Amino acid sequence: MDKFLNNPWAVKVVALLFAFLLYFAVHSAQAPTPKKPGESFFPTSTTDEATLTDIPVKSFYDDENYVVTGVPQTVNVTIKGPTGTVKKVRQVKDFEIYADMQNLKTGRHKVELKARNVADGLTLTINPSVTTVTIEEKTTKEFPVEVDFYNKNKMKDGYTPELPIINPKNVSVTGSKAVIDRIQNIKATINLEGVDQTVEKEAKLTVYDKDGNVLPVEVSPSVVKITVPVTSPSKKIPVKVDRKGSLPDGISISSLDISPGEVTVYGPQNVLDSLEFVEADEIDLSKIKDDTELEAGIKVPDGAKKVSPEKVKIKVKVDKEEEKKLKNVSIKTAGLNDSRDLEFLDPKSGKLDITAKGSTAAIEKLQPSDVELYVNVADLDDGEHNVKLEVNGPQNMTWSLPRQSIRVKISSQTTQNEKNNGQDEEEENHSEKDSQPS
Repeated sequence: MDKFLNNPWAVKVVALLFAFLLYFAVHSAQAPTPKKPGESFFPTSTTDEATLTDIPVKSFYDDENYVVTGVPQTVNVTIKGPTGTVKKVRQVKDFEIYADMQNLKTGRHKVELKARNVADGLTLTINPSVTTVTIEEKTTKEFPVEVDFYNKNKMKDGYTPELPIINPKNVSVTGSKAVIDRIQNIKATINLEGVDQTVEKEAKLTVYDKDGNVLPVEVSPSVVKITVPVTSPSKKIPVKVDRKGSLPDGISISSLDISPGEVTVYGPQNVLDSLEFVEADEIDLSKIKDDTELEAGIKVPDGAKKVSPEKVKIKVKVDKEEEKKLKNVSIKTAGLNDSRDLEFLDPKSGKLDITAKGSTAAIEKLQPSDVELYVNVADLDDGEHNVKLEVNGPQNMTWSLPRQSIRVKISSQTTQNEKNNGQDEEEENHSEKDSQPS
């Protein structure tokens, strides 16, 4: 026995046996999970498996000269390996699936999909793992852009779209010759719902074949700018020029020409129907000393959208001022209905002398019948009133009146009849008394 223990190899063997016994004693105390038949007694690291869906596929080829079809956009990938690694890869998906076609020429080819940047200890299964691709030479061709309107029937009442302005009008389309030959049209769509003015927007282009299918091609540019002029109800309306100030002494306007004399007003029909004229900016007569040409802006009427043109030219010609006296011009009444009477109190004749001032040519042509002197009594009640005098006459003339107002008396015919009837009854009563015997 002593001889055995003095042998160094014997001591090493005994120590090894004791180490195994100690290891088994410790693990037995921890109540290990029972092993399945045929399973190794020694513990091993755990493995896991997972299937990842919709993993994108990258394509590598000469995309400047060729077009490739047939590569799937996504694939499913099954990963297997250590549990921790599988868990991490499921979250970050830091591998890449690709199809390498860099050394292939035109034609049909079977290409194996591969993976790279795969974590150590991980195996990947790609589904599908092989795809059939078609490689064709790339072709570029120009096509015109068309515009489709939708909801046209939902535009505001009276408004219609005109021909659209497209910038650029033509675009370049790049793809395989087979696909390029299938192109029927390239369209942008514009929504007209609620539109009542010119539309300006950028629109994305879509390429269609004759059956309305969208074709997978490159379009340059892929977005174009579209302007759709929108017309509304319109009406040509005369221009009225208001004046302020007075001309210098001794001169008068011989003519005032507006060019154009009418402008087109755009807007809702009910607004247009109510318009009789549009106003231009005022001209200041105090600044005019001789023949003058002015430019005046047109005011957009309330409720209208716009006017065209927005400005007019005004030519003012002046001449030496002359005077002409018109005698016994009758004063007319406006706003007096058939059920009322008007009596002139001052002047009782209902006539006045007035003086007209204007250019020599205008004064020579002026006739009494060209002038209308009147008072507006539409808003007056029965009774006596001072009423302002108004003059209607040829343009570019001024008027001098001996007075600014006259006095009139207004009475309703019903009231007058009752008064007359009362007077008649009173006279009858007096007659009866006079005829009775004393």
